[in-house]
Amino acid sequence: TFALLRHGQAVRGPSIAVRQKLGVMPDLSHGPDSVDWMGVPMRRDERVCGAIVVQSYDTPGSYADEDRALLGYVAQHILTALDRKHAHVDLERRIEARTHELQRANRELQAEILERKRAEKLQRALFRIAELAITSESLGRFYADVHAVVDELIYARNFYIALLSDDGESLDFPYSIDERDPVRKSRKLTDGLTEHVLSIRRPLLADRAKLNELGLQGKVHEYGPHAYSWLGVPLHRDEEVVGVIAVQSYSPDVSFSPHDQNLLTFVAHNIGNGLARQRAQQNLRAAHDELERRVDVRTYELAEANAKLLAQMGERLRAEQRLTHQATHDGLTGLPNRPHLLDRLAASIERARHGDGQEFAVLFLDLDRFKLVNDSIGHAAGDEMLVEVSRRITAAVRGNDVVSRLGGDEFAILIEYADGMDSARELSQRILSMLGKPMWLGGRELFPSASLGIAAWHPRYRNGEELLRDADAAMYRAKAQGRDRYAVFDEAMREEAMQSLDLEADLRRAINNRDFLPFYQPIRRLEDGAIIGHEALLRWKHERRGMLLPAEFISLGEDSGLIEQVDWLLYEQVVGQLARGSEGYISVNVSPRHFRSPDFADRLLAMFDAVGADPARMRVEITEVALLDDAPRTLRTLRTLRQHGILAQLDDFGTGFSALSYLHRFPISVLKIDRSFIAGIGGEGRPESLALVRAILALASTLGIDTIAEGIETEEQRAALIELGCSHGQGYLLGRPSARMGDTEA
Repeated sequence: TFALLRHGQAVRGPSIAVRQKLGVMPDLSHGPDSVDWMGVPMRRDERVCGAIVVQSYDTPGSYADEDRALLGYVAQHILTALDRKHAHVDLERRIEARTHELQRANRELQAEILERKRAEKLQRALFRIAELAITSESLGRFYADVHAVVDELIYARNFYIALLSDDGESLDFPYSIDERDPVRKSRKLTDGLTEHVLSIRRPLLADRAKLNELGLQGKVHEYGPHAYSWLGVPLHRDEEVVGVIAVQSYSPDVSFSPHDQNLLTFVAHNIGNGLARQRAQQNLRAAHDELERRVDVRTYELAEANAKLLAQMGERLRAEQRLTHQATHDGLTGLPNRPHLLDRLAASIERARHGDGQEFAVLFLDLDRFKLVNDSIGHAAGDEMLVEVSRRITAAVRGNDVVSRLGGDEFAILIEYADGMDSARELSQRILSMLGKPMWLGGRELFPSASLGIAAWHPRYRNGEELLRDADAAMYRAKAQGRDRYAVFDEAMREEAMQSLDLEADLRRAINNRDFLPFYQPIRRLEDGAIIGHEALLRWKHERRGMLLPAEFISLGEDSGLIEQVDWLLYEQVVGQLARGSEGYISVNVSPRHFRSPDFADRLLAMFDAVGADPARMRVEITEVALLDDAPRTLRTLRTLRQHGILAQLDDFGTGFSALSYLHRFPISVLKIDRSFIAGIGGEGRPESLALVRAILALASTLGIDTIAEGIETEEQRAALIELGCSHGQGYLLGRPSARMGDTEA
């Protein structure tokens, strides 16, 4: 047969003839010879892969050519059937292998899903613990809520928290739930399981056998009922171990696993942080309670002097404290910040430059008198107002507009529009209307307002900062026009801004060049015209514009903070004049900014020491704003100056907001009656002005304070003032300001 396979052609005949034809030697192992033998090869793609053989041992010539053809046909069918059978077996084998692969992949996927669900469950638990650290009203409530969270993760029917005492000598159990040991009392540090975890500073997972082994080794002693399975994890604060969180099982059906240990370790880390936050909150509440108690005691001590006023102040203080406590964890507005807005502005500018973006504008909003809210009812109320303002602005704008908080009480809105600036104006008015609705803060109904500036996109803008700058300038224009309104930045405003920048640069150069000098206006006794002193009035000798009056630059100096440097240049010259000699005293104007500096008085007095001048020949003129700005510091400064002979004069009296109580509290020696009142007396004056001046003079007389009338320009005004009892005055009638003290003309 093997020779037939090599031969590759059908063969028939007696065995002897076939052997001879195929070249096969006789071999008894091949079996007995047949009288007729026929073999047909099986072919697959011209390749012999098998054969079918039939033979007869008793009938010669049994097989003819027709039998050979038939056997060849049968051989091919058998081969086809065998191929099909092999293919079927191979297909079943591959199907079985693929099924095993899919089953394995499904098992891995199910395990991954299970692990992800466990991770999500753990993450939710950790978030819940972090939330409880902030929201729980007490440590006891925090412990109970944490127990509930842990019980959702692992078996925690028996659960306790142990904490080291402050001195580290004993163990406290602030929370314990146990089916067999209902009360765990504090104890000195011993060799218990809890202390063992504290000492090794790592988790301990032990079954009954492990617990027995630890006991036999003398490492631990079990207190209370013996557990079947015990798991304890250290609690950390910073890098220190401060306690233990433990769970235990009294049933052999419940055993803790390394997976439970990992879960409890993660949870313990967050519980430690939560405990620290809860303790901080508890200390803060205790501090607030103590502060409230002390305020109540102080209020009671002073109640007899002014019960109604102190009750109002106490209520305000308690309201501020409550608001401060409520706002401790307030994240404020959550609006985009300045860098975010600048990124959006840069993108809008880029699109506009390439012609594929809409027109846009920036709205710059600043709350009116927001500092008054902070100073009067507290920063917590101010924060609450900012949150409410941000909600109202967000509710007023469209979905694609960007509302940003730049800091403090400043907000900016980036809007895109396709119908011109009218939409920006309409939105601005809508925002102002919504902001104008009342809101309750600190027990008070407030009616907030804002000033809003609009700057529209223009190709000259290179970046978002320039747009914000011009919108800010427009906002200040709105404030100057009366607040609670909007203004659109235009070319005139741009020119004004550029002039302001130029003037500020000139001002800085003038300070370096010492281009400021005093002009002296005499202050006279009205009866006989005798000079009792002079007021030093500031002048700026500008390099191009000539002599400038304060009205042309004082506002810029205040806004930029440069006025303090200018004032010191003036004070230096005035002190020098006093050292050289002068007729009477010289008064100088002092900006409220100076009273915010703790060394103002010392610095001024040092000037007198340096040149040997008498400080008693100087007076400082202050406005009522200085009394309101920082009253305690201003009072200390004025008292220091008075101790060295420098008296204080209250300038422009009657035009501000100071209460009469300030005249009692502050060492004011002179009231200067504002020129607006003097202009209304004498000749065809206004009766109300005459009444006001008379009232001011009567008030000053009652308080023992001198008066000086400002802005006397007519003889009728001087005569009327003498008749009213005013003894001193200044004005163009009595002498114009001059650079030389002796050159003043009456």
